[in-house]
Amino acid sequence: MTTYAIGDLQGCFEPLQRLLERVQFDPGQDTLWFAGDLVNRGPDSLAVLRFVKGLGDRAVSVLGNHDLHLLAVANGHLRYNKKDTFYDVLEAPDRDELIDWLRCQPLLHHDDELACTMLHAGLPPQWDLPLAQRCAREVEACLQADDYGEFIGTMYGNDPNHWDELTNDAERRRFIINCFTRLRYCDHQGYLALEEKGTFGTQAEGLEPWFALTDRASRDLSIVFGHWSTIGGYMGNGVVALDTGCIWGGKLSALALDGSAEGRKVLISVGGIQKKTECGKLSQCVPTEGFLP
Repeated sequence: MTTYAIGDLQGCFEPLQRLLERVQFDPGQDTLWFAGDLVNRGPDSLAVLRFVKGLGDRAVSVLGNHDLHLLAVANGHLRYNKKDTFYDVLEAPDRDELIDWLRCQPLLHHDDELACTMLHAGLPPQWDLPLAQRCAREVEACLQADDYGEFIGTMYGNDPNHWDELTNDAERRRFIINCFTRLRYCDHQGYLALEEKGTFGTQAEGLEPWFALTDRASRDLSIVFGHWSTIGGYMGNGVVALDTGCIWGGKLSALALDGSAEGRKVLISVGGIQKKTECGKLSQCVPTEGFLP
């Protein structure tokens, strides 16, 4: 019996099948954790959703920003744009069933037995595990409510960008969503820098990766997350970044969570899809220092 955490799929169904074959995944014994962004940008969002949903309690998936984007488009709050690739989901006969399943997925998953926490993007430095869990539950309740479409219409925006500067429920919930699904960098006072998306060293002066802040309240947790493909995978500071750029010509990676912390340094990867950028060149995802292939 093994639990594997897997990085962002973004509609990459075929690499997922190769990865599961490589680890000899047994759906009767093993469990899969997906670090969010099941859909969009890749070719097979519908197949991915159906597969993960079909695993039942053998799978856990947290919500990512692309998953929320699908919910927003499906509810008419955003238009389907030329970069989106989940039209197959919107036109599927089981569309409503899949959308309802997706909106009921958590923002954070913690397992005491494995001593591991999964989320899509990041945590602000003020949040320890109990506070992060309360914040996740608050937004999850909104997404799972009958009138969730109204909530989705209020969740977009970069402000407010500090936990201590929230003035109402809408601002607090927007901040929570931004942390769990978009955060990469912040400063030492905890101000989010959501516009920063590049690899280490490209950020503005005074900003650090959220997990590199030595005084963050979550520093004692073992965290796996996705979202940050430009760093090509990272292990250190108590975290493992699992988005190794499958959709951008990189890899799809899985981390075995069972066993000791030392045992978790075994990261298994398969090649992703070859995707061309707008300039016609194959994009690359180059592993950075700290990544264990």
